[in-house]
Amino acid sequence: MKKLLVAVIALFAASAVMAEGTSLVQFNEFSKAPFYFLAMAIAAFGGTRAQSNAASVALEGMARNPAAADKLFVPMILGLALMESLVIFTLITIFLV
Repeated sequence: MKKLLVAVIALFAASAVMAEGTSLVQFNEFSKAPFYFLAMAIAAFGGTRAQSNAASVALEGMARNPAAADKLFVPMILGLALMESLVIFTLITIFLV
């Protein structure tokens, strides 16, 4: 129930802050920087967390069944590359904004 209440408050607060002309907080280039760093930190943490979990599970599967190592290696590398690309997309988005 608390999470729902926080989500509803955040939704209404975000709409009030982002409303055109009636902004509660004025953002300039220097006040946006901490939020950019926070977004990049969250993306990097999520990406590394997902990559470590994926690699751990794939290596565990290879250890349990060495014959399946060839079938697990390529999807693992592809998955790791896609996870890393999401972090890179976040970094590019931060620089473009």
